[in-house]
Amino acid sequence: MLKRTKYCGHVSEEDIGKELVLCGWVHRVRNHGGVVFIDLRDREGIVQVVVEEKSQPKTYQVADSLKSEYVVALKGTVRKRPPGTENPKLKTGNYEVVAQEIQILNASDQIPFPVDEETPISEELKLRYRYLDLRRESMKENILFRHRAYQVIRSVFLKHGFLEIETPFLTKSTPEGARDFLVPSRLHPGKFYALPQSPQLFKQILMVAGFDRYFQIVRCLRDEDLRADRQPEFTQIDFEMSFVDEEDIMSFSEELISTLFSELLGVELKRPFDRLSYAQAMEMYGTDKPDRRFGLELVDLTDIFKNSEFKVFADAIKTGGMVKAINFKNSNLSRKEIDELAQFVQSVGAKGLAWIKVEKDKLTSPILKFLSQEEKTSLLERLHPEEGDTIFFSADKKDTVYKVLGNLRLHMAKKYNLIKGNAFDVLWVVDFPLMEWDEEEGRFVSLHHPFTSPKEEHIPLLQQALGTQNLDEKKKLLEHVKARAYDLVINGYEVGGGSIRIHKKEVQDLVFKLLGISQVEAEEKFGFLLKALRYGAPPHGGLAFGLDRLIAIMRGLDSIRDVIAFPKTQKGICPLTGAPDYVSPKQLKEVHIKVFE
Repeated sequence: MLKRTKYCGHVSEEDIGKELVLCGWVHRVRNHGGVVFIDLRDREGIVQVVVEEKSQPKTYQVADSLKSEYVVALKGTVRKRPPGTENPKLKTGNYEVVAQEIQILNASDQIPFPVDEETPISEELKLRYRYLDLRRESMKENILFRHRAYQVIRSVFLKHGFLEIETPFLTKSTPEGARDFLVPSRLHPGKFYALPQSPQLFKQILMVAGFDRYFQIVRCLRDEDLRADRQPEFTQIDFEMSFVDEEDIMSFSEELISTLFSELLGVELKRPFDRLSYAQAMEMYGTDKPDRRFGLELVDLTDIFKNSEFKVFADAIKTGGMVKAINFKNSNLSRKEIDELAQFVQSVGAKGLAWIKVEKDKLTSPILKFLSQEEKTSLLERLHPEEGDTIFFSADKKDTVYKVLGNLRLHMAKKYNLIKGNAFDVLWVVDFPLMEWDEEEGRFVSLHHPFTSPKEEHIPLLQQALGTQNLDEKKKLLEHVKARAYDLVINGYEVGGGSIRIHKKEVQDLVFKLLGISQVEAEEKFGFLLKALRYGAPPHGGLAFGLDRLIAIMRGLDSIRDVIAFPKTQKGICPLTGAPDYVSPKQLKEVHIKVFE
């Protein structure tokens, strides 16, 4: 077999007159009567190969028999393309290889979809033949981009003295959040390992062990109900540092992200990144992961309508709710469009959608007859609407208002193409509540995870809350307790989150008690960590970035599946391999499992 001397995509000026051996896949073949043109493709690109019947009759016969996706090796001499035949779309478009010998290394069946063009293909078909999908230019570039990102990430960590340390994949189930994937133990009947949702506990233990700067590009697994763009297995950029505070971790994170954007995209992000408190983000955007690339900020009107005769607004306020609005500037919406938006908000929990249109000399809306002149005047002063604007209102419980208007602004941004250009909106969200009341579970739950440290000055509030039996009083006290946590948001997606951890056992015990985790349960689930905290645990904290989402954002893609080599479908299925699948009764017996249908 001919041995490759250069990649197709690397053929350049320096190779003119040289004999090269190229290997790859036949991208396309064109016979122009006495001359066959072959576009030969490998991972680095495409180069044009020319075979002339007069000078190489045997090679010409082989070339004429080639079909798309045949695997070949060929020997030829590089020359410049004749004037007027250059292809500026190709990196090698000024050159071609005149072939003297072609070896067919393998034929190909007729492929189920073309790889030489970006033809729309169903996800099921793409994933079933993922090896063909990955040959397409866009997918190949996504995977190569991800590879380059790995190298940049590692270089930044190594520059700052981090150690790359692996943590276990077979570990103990600590179900706090999403479900664990469980692995039965053959040697220990009835016992199970869990696959890690994150390396959280182990990286904290590494800090106790004195490895004060750890990082890992790590696979994580969660057996959760899948949503549109979630994967049961995903990749994190995970790191932890000792003897640091929030500013140290956020500053390092900014350098890491800025370096990725600079080296891979040539984009210089403004540093330091903007910051919003959790309260500000919710008040202005209805979400703790705001996209600020378009307007449509939420405006509070509760004070204006607290004594309103409009029952919908007044009743919401009387029961502890709020009234907020969005002013869709220069929208000139039709009544049909408004009705479609009303249907949308009902799908996310709204009872309806009140609105006011601003026309040339008047306001129009079914709700105007219920509003006083004073309310209308105050409304106009607060929102400053102009001709063509449409104002949308939500009046309900605080959480519902945030959910409704937060989703509405995102929906309108996509529907009406309000996001222009390729700008990246990068910000930190900070000052999260440490915990919140969960009505369904009837207990307090962590906003991040139970190892997140409260702000030092708020620890006395935790002690007061633990000491009171009155639930309302406990809720009020805990509303003021802020976490030493921070999330990084890019273009409305949370791409990373972390915190300063609790490093003192007495504080960890206090948090567990308020979360309703008994001492027995805490020892059972996290005993190994709690024991470690008693042996000189340093102050420490860290952060984990979702690598799949980060790469998708940098590539301008909506789906993380397009930056993962072998993803699962939305139903958690791998069409390529057929996983998950049944196993033999013998295998089940070996791990002491019976399946009941």
